[in-house]
Amino acid sequence: MSSPALRLKFYIIFLALVLTTGVVGFIILEGLTPLDSIYLTIVTISTVGYGDITAKTDAGKVLGIFVILAGVGTFIFVAINSIELTLGRKEAIERTRKVNMIVGVFFSEAGTPLIRKLRGSITGSELLNTTLLVQPEWTEKDFLDAKTNMKALNFEIDIHTVDLLEIHQLLRGKRTLFVQLLQHPVLFEHEAFTDLLNAVFHLEDELSAREDFGGLPESDLNHLAGDTKRVVSLIVIQWLDYMLHLKTNYPYLFSLAVRTNPFSNTSSPVVR
Repeated sequence: MSSPALRLKFYIIFLALVLTTGVVGFIILEGLTPLDSIYLTIVTISTVGYGDITAKTDAGKVLGIFVILAGVGTFIFVAINSIELTLGRKEAIERTRKVNMIVGVFFSEAGTPLIRKLRGSITGSELLNTTLLVQPEWTEKDFLDAKTNMKALNFEIDIHTVDLLEIHQLLRGKRTLFVQLLQHPVLFEHEAFTDLLNAVFHLEDELSAREDFGGLPESDLNHLAGDTKRVVSLIVIQWLDYMLHLKTNYPYLFSLAVRTNPFSNTSSPVVR
């Protein structure tokens, strides 16, 4: 049980069993009322020992020893794991915040411009554009539905309409940024975004390896289309996740992101 949540659940169940055993046992063995039995069990586990109610029979004393040995240790473990779980959740929230800051930098510097340059070359882009017209009133379910639709959409890239030189210049200008992002330690826990960065980095490598984009054979263009499709399929999902993050945590940033939606033909930062 490596998970703090699983350990905490186990210790709480075990502590409840100890409490139940103590309460029922003291009622039967010592003839106490339910209230007195609960009181004695709690006092015993907490090792307070007021002495106003004590076990009189040998069997009751043995039960008391069991309650002390089993209950005290379990109570301590419950307290420790509760603290560990609370701190772990705070750390996870902080890591998520840092990851989303990195994702925001990516979209601001490279992701959004890349989407705008490739959008018109996506076959079936009408459905894609309609599905990704994020609205201010969208709920978490709307974002999840959009992700499901995007994962099921079998779009292709018309590589003949892609300005490969323009894409190359954009990605080459951000190469240092991509390297820095890939080296950031918090990204080890965000596999999906790491996959996107690797896909973008690979596309930049492919384009950099070619001296001229004119006269490329169809087989090579198809290869580049596959690399570009990989980037688009991953960037769409990450964009939706990032938009949901903004919607949940930064409404003012979300408002601007909705108005400048790269998948919209009428996007504008101007509030109308």
